[in-house]
Amino acid sequence: MLDTSETPQGAKPIAEIHGLRVEFQTKDGPVLGVEDVSFSINSGETVCVVGESGSGKSVSSLSLMRLVEFGGGEIAGGRLLFDRKDAEQIDLAQTEPELMRSIRGNEIGMIFQEPMTALNPVFMVGRQLTEGLRLHKGMTKAEAEARALELMRQVRIPEPERRLKQYPHELSGGMRQRVVIAMALACEPRLLIADEPTTALDVTIQAEILALMDRLKRETGTAVMFITHDMAVVAQMADRVVVMFRGKKVEEGTVEEIFENPQHPYTKSLLAAVPKLGEMRGKEYPEPMVLMGTRNQSAGEPIKGSDEVLLDVKNLTTRFEVKGGFFRRTIANVHAVEDLSFSINKGQTLSLVGESGCGKSTAGRSILRLVEPQSGSIKVGNTDIMALDQKALRLARLDMQMIFQDPFASLNPQMQLSDQVAEPIHNFGTLKGRAAQDRVEMLFDRVELPRSFMRRYPHELSGGQRQRVAIARALALNPKLIIADEAVSALDVSVQAQVLNLMLELQSELDLSFLFISHDMAVVERVSHHVGVMYLGRIVEMGPRSAVFENPQHPYTQALMKAVPIADPRQRMDEKDLNFKPIPSPIHPVSYQAEPSVYKEVTPGHKVLITDSGY
Repeated sequence: MLDTSETPQGAKPIAEIHGLRVEFQTKDGPVLGVEDVSFSINSGETVCVVGESGSGKSVSSLSLMRLVEFGGGEIAGGRLLFDRKDAEQIDLAQTEPELMRSIRGNEIGMIFQEPMTALNPVFMVGRQLTEGLRLHKGMTKAEAEARALELMRQVRIPEPERRLKQYPHELSGGMRQRVVIAMALACEPRLLIADEPTTALDVTIQAEILALMDRLKRETGTAVMFITHDMAVVAQMADRVVVMFRGKKVEEGTVEEIFENPQHPYTKSLLAAVPKLGEMRGKEYPEPMVLMGTRNQSAGEPIKGSDEVLLDVKNLTTRFEVKGGFFRRTIANVHAVEDLSFSINKGQTLSLVGESGCGKSTAGRSILRLVEPQSGSIKVGNTDIMALDQKALRLARLDMQMIFQDPFASLNPQMQLSDQVAEPIHNFGTLKGRAAQDRVEMLFDRVELPRSFMRRYPHELSGGQRQRVAIARALALNPKLIIADEAVSALDVSVQAQVLNLMLELQSELDLSFLFISHDMAVVERVSHHVGVMYLGRIVEMGPRSAVFENPQHPYTQALMKAVPIADPRQRMDEKDLNFKPIPSPIHPVSYQAEPSVYKEVTPGHKVLITDSGY
């Protein structure tokens, strides 16, 4: 334990940023990433840095780690003071690369935003977890492996022994993020920088990870710099809040001051953009949010959709084989999606919610046949998707598009953004020449990205801006159905609110149908006509949005609702309230016979699974 007895709150700062200025060199001349930013982080304190994507939050944290130089940035001014454990205070801006390497990971830990880019795809999870321990702590292989197992249990990864022997691509997004968190906590750093650490996590795991980080902070006196755009998470975690806008700090204060008496107009608009659970109570249909300072004329207009069924899914089952033994025979199956049935009407949204690994994304990919289902029927309009050959399936995908969870992985790093948005148009030959160019420009306008961005590459954009490019690309062919797989989970609240409004406006204009895969209950409540709650590959509760949210029947749905963080610092969740059951394994032997899903109808259209699934 660190001795913080000299002053209350351990007021000796572990890290101080003074007048930080960071510049990036681009084709169009230097771009200022951060200008004159100053704040400090004390021992045992959580400072939340909030702001939109592109506001300089991540640049500030990467500067503290001196990683900003590897991304084309340059610390052009300012001091970064860090109080080392067994040595005197140093200025990280002037530190030698060799010393910086021993501080990184050991004394300053970092949780990155995109877990797939933070993990090495060619090494097993166990090797990546033990590497830092052996390097910085001098542990033996056996000691490091025991500690790695303990860390995996701490971040609540099911079957940790098996996971250590897997590669990152074999884990779901939420699980990868938990591995990254375990890696950052491995060496018990003095300063933990968490860059959007819970963006890709479901509410239950997010609640537990936040409680875990809070407990570790109290026990070890670690200082936490927490970068997020989720104001509910800020209310849950922060002691102090720093609000950033366009590379500058615009407001700083305690969490109560920021939430109860925000001074800067930007802070006020940020708090207004937070979707709150319960806001849609009493409303039958979704409607765009009313946002400050934006011209969204359609705000408040309900989107009814139609009664005509566009997508009809019956008894969809998708399993993945587990190979093993000398001859690589199939020894078991992962039951990713089991006996799934639902329909989506034209111009309406069905949301699938649940924890990572429950089969939401696999269900979305199975509908597009990006993964081949085992059995079941999928109909889009009058087209039977399961009966199509590859050529016909390609044509059918004109009507169906997908927005993926991780925009960095779904965009080509070597292509300019305008070419990426135009690619589906050229592939299918729907428009030629000037008409195609006009369509791309119109799409950039629709997702509110400046046309100057058309010449940029994905790495030159922030996470939220990349996701808007992915949405523009999905809209390029005028599809009837869009499967949005966690499409707004990586966006900041203000951008998220604009993108959700954009999706709702496009839905009412173009009669689009959405299969909206998400773990954010407040967002789901805002956009959905119907909601299906998934657990272990099955829908455990399904019905109109108002029925599921206002009268949840299944214990799992009730647990999900309870885990949603509230954007009020006076209503913080306690760790003892979070007693979620561990998720059983979806892996069963080849001989296993899954029972069919049987539902009980509570009210018309509102169904609850009655087969026992461990909840």
